[in-house]
Amino acid sequence: MTHNNETDLVIVGAGMVGLTLAALLADSGLRIRILESREIDPVSALAWEQSQRANGYDPRVSALTVASQQVLTVAGAWQQIEQMRLMPYRAMDVWDGEGSGAIRFDCAELHEPCLGHIVENRVTQTALLNRVQDQENCELSVAVRLLELSEPDADAVRTLTLSNGEVIRARCVVAADGALSNTRRLAGIGMWEWDYGHHAIVTTVTTEKSNQATCWQRFTEDGPLAFLPLPDTHLSSIVWSTSPDHAKALMELDDVEFCQALGRAFEERLGAVQQTDQRFVFPLRQRHAKQYVKAGFAAIGDAAHTIHPLAGQGVNLGLMDAAALAETIIDGVTDGVAWNSEYHLRRFQRARQSENLQMAATMEGFKRLFNTHNPLPRLLRNSGMSLLNTLAPVKNHIVQQAMGLSGNLPRLARRPVRD
Repeated sequence: MTHNNETDLVIVGAGMVGLTLAALLADSGLRIRILESREIDPVSALAWEQSQRANGYDPRVSALTVASQQVLTVAGAWQQIEQMRLMPYRAMDVWDGEGSGAIRFDCAELHEPCLGHIVENRVTQTALLNRVQDQENCELSVAVRLLELSEPDADAVRTLTLSNGEVIRARCVVAADGALSNTRRLAGIGMWEWDYGHHAIVTTVTTEKSNQATCWQRFTEDGPLAFLPLPDTHLSSIVWSTSPDHAKALMELDDVEFCQALGRAFEERLGAVQQTDQRFVFPLRQRHAKQYVKAGFAAIGDAAHTIHPLAGQGVNLGLMDAAALAETIIDGVTDGVAWNSEYHLRRFQRARQSENLQMAATMEGFKRLFNTHNPLPRLLRNSGMSLLNTLAPVKNHIVQQAMGLSGNLPRLARRPVRD
């Protein structure tokens, strides 16, 4: 049976970024429809807490910045995240495995309680799902795929044809359905993309020593290896970026052999790696949409850009996208203008495209700098890291920007001024 539905905003994708956008628009007065192709079943914070030990840790975690925490607080999800499970980290230790260069960032130097939080992706998504399901202006449809997307009419309204037979007319469609976004493709937006030449292995491991509430990152000759602390102080989530051949060889090892190889690569900074959960591997590609917006359309998060995970900024960039787009839409609604027009939506594109491109270029630069066997760049990067570690004002400025305490941030991401 075919239905004809009118709505203001359709968000395709019920991941962290799409749900954050919906939650930020709770008081906008707009009618919102979220489409998710998977079957998902939100649970309460209490039910999640009761089942977390049986389920173990999600291998996918994010290092959420202070700015992302602020966005999720405004979205009404952070309080529930705190009730479930998170890990504030107080320091970051980064060193060059091919030399002597090292740098340490510590929250005490900034007079902050922590540098950020390690949060499992499913925790953030659960909190956001429960938040949007409480919103009167929001409807969530699961196990539904977008099949067709029309060109915009004179009012920038688009028609969507869904896999369940529904036909929807929406004033704006937002692609939040990931790096291989079908919605972005249907909107006719192309991508710049290239292969990093890295695969990433992710899992949860148990170490002999405590994780010390510290994020650890060693640059190896094949790529960066990160240990991210979890609330159980002897557990860490790892992201090991390396060559495809090396990743294949590592995935073929049994658990004992993998733990031994991981310990050696990490220089056993936390003692022996004693145990590993199931391992997952995926190729790394950089992608960037040639444009973020059209009339009645916007792309956010991984649907607009993906970067190397070596600095853990991917989800944070997506949450900043959600905040900037929410502000653009709210400002348009408040001012009584055509908020879904390409002219108005370009405000969002201007705010985010340059920031995302700059971060992508920075990650590419880091990858190239640490992926060379030339002795001169090695000497420069080692001496540069060691020098930077002694320049407290410069070092603290860098970490403040990485934390989202300064820089060109959306209004919704700025922490309230302390009294």
